Amino acid sequence: MSQPIIAPATPTDIPALNLLVNSAYRGDSSRKGWTTEADLLDGIRTDEAGLQAMLDNPAATILTYKSDNQLVGCVYLEIKGDSLYLGMLTVSPDLQAAGIGRQLLEAAEDQARAQRCRAVTMTVIPQRTELIAWYNRRGYQPTGETQPFPTSPQFGLPKQPLSFIVLEKLIN
Repeated sequence: MSQPIIAPATPTDIPALNLLVNSAYRGDSSRKGWTTEADLLDGIRTDEAGLQAMLDNPAATILTYKSDNQLVGCVYLEIKGDSLYLGMLTVSPDLQAAGIGRQLLEAAEDQARAQRCRAVTMTVIPQRTELIAWYNRRGYQPTGETQPFPTSPQFGLPKQPLSFIVLEKLIN
């Protein structure tokens, strides 16, 4: 087994990223892991055009986690003011709870420090209590801010009314 590599995504990673993200968040495959949104949302989590738009954003990057040359994790990062926004933290459902998410989160925080960001922020659906508890254990706390869930089907089809809460971790 080779040493895992965390590196920025390139356009050639898009098809594998699309498969990974959708398998981890939606549908029956996502139920193998503990981070599924399948009970909250139908539809897809992202598509190749959306991923390309993320890569085209000069303020953003997608970090990939590859083990034995297989893409098994990723995280989206975007500079927003003096903060680094973190989204789409994804680990293959078969490999969740193996420390990959934690390594990607630490890489994101390292990037925030390198960019001299004040904090790392994220939005999470409040019904995802296990995920929020995981972030809380890593220093992320609710800010009290809420945001509406996107109404565009490109983000999924809610099975119930959804919103986001904002979590933040100050970076020193």
